[in-house]
Amino acid sequence: MSTLTTVTLDLPTADGWRRRALAEPGDWAEHPQPYASRVAFAAAHVAADPRGANVPGAPAVVDWDATLAFRRELFRFGFGVAEAMDTAQRNMGLDWPAVQELVRRSADQARSLGARIASGAGTDQAAPGSLRTVEEVLAAYVEQVSYVESTGSQVILMASRHLAAVAAGPDDYHHVYGRLLEQVREPVVLHWLGEAFDPQLRGYWGSTDVAAATATFLDLVHAHAAKIDGVKVSLLSAEHETGLRAALPAGVRLYTGDDFNYPELIRGDGTHHSDALLGAFAAVAPAASAALTALDDGDLTAYDAAMGPTLPLSRHVFEAPTFHYKTGIAFLAWLNGHQPGFTMVGGLQSARGVLHLSRLVELADDARLLRDPDLAAARMTDWLRVQGVTP
Repeated sequence: MSTLTTVTLDLPTADGWRRRALAEPGDWAEHPQPYASRVAFAAAHVAADPRGANVPGAPAVVDWDATLAFRRELFRFGFGVAEAMDTAQRNMGLDWPAVQELVRRSADQARSLGARIASGAGTDQAAPGSLRTVEEVLAAYVEQVSYVESTGSQVILMASRHLAAVAAGPDDYHHVYGRLLEQVREPVVLHWLGEAFDPQLRGYWGSTDVAAATATFLDLVHAHAAKIDGVKVSLLSAEHETGLRAALPAGVRLYTGDDFNYPELIRGDGTHHSDALLGAFAAVAPAASAALTALDDGDLTAYDAAMGPTLPLSRHVFEAPTFHYKTGIAFLAWLNGHQPGFTMVGGLQSARGVLHLSRLVELADDARLLRDPDLAAARMTDWLRVQGVTP
């Protein structure tokens, strides 16, 4: 009879070292079908080619095999893929040519597997400051929407830095989004990304006052409800989200983007609930799948038991500066063997420090999300050595 060997790992702290015995990975069952009670998208990251010159300012060089395999992993656990979003480093290294190839490849794969995909359309093919009028912003949006639709993917209308820069007020947002929503073939997801994720989106919807911006947003949604599948809101405020979802028109979903409070928002309050479109789900997919399966069964105790331990990990990954959360997601994917190296487009692997990523390992272990403790320990030890951190 074989005996399990405990894997230990020495992790640095601010004032020394802590030895940790890694837990056995969770016994997470695959769930290749969508969930009955919630719609759940995981916003997936991209794996960079370790041989590519993925330095700041260079064109993105993507490891397509690892990137597409990671999406198949998400499909195996019942998630749709939210493609080419901020998790995939839009506006942080992933350029428009790479976005186009990513959406095309990912949409083709999803179609062949019968899986759901929705992809981001924005205006980032244009250089910063190059779009000077609202009509130029609209034209850039139309180009990207047309491309995404041509692949067969659902469209996610992403927030535009260009629109935030040139819009004079709420009327300009109504004009741009109204025209886009009149033209789209199928209902889309509207994405409201807060400034914690992208400081250049401050004042989106025409005001820095959240209540005023929300009123503009709701006016738009009510005016075009037939063309809106749902809205994704990433303001990291559970109170704001619960108020907003109660005010949405019938049939328009609220896809939570709140990586700090998603367990309670998805669980719901007995009257309303949020669906999900989360970057965090790229990191916690097996546990989130178990939780959503329990929710389908009406077992709230099991839902809480599976989803609850993922929240400390998510809050750590998304801690300020929140827009660098992609580094933690890629690091965990590497530790779990989903990509050959800890390399990111734009050199973004340098965006989090040793102590942050060491704590990430502990929290992933708490949630039983290290799927191969031996591999994770070996990779973490090697990485620490390269950083010059040894006991």
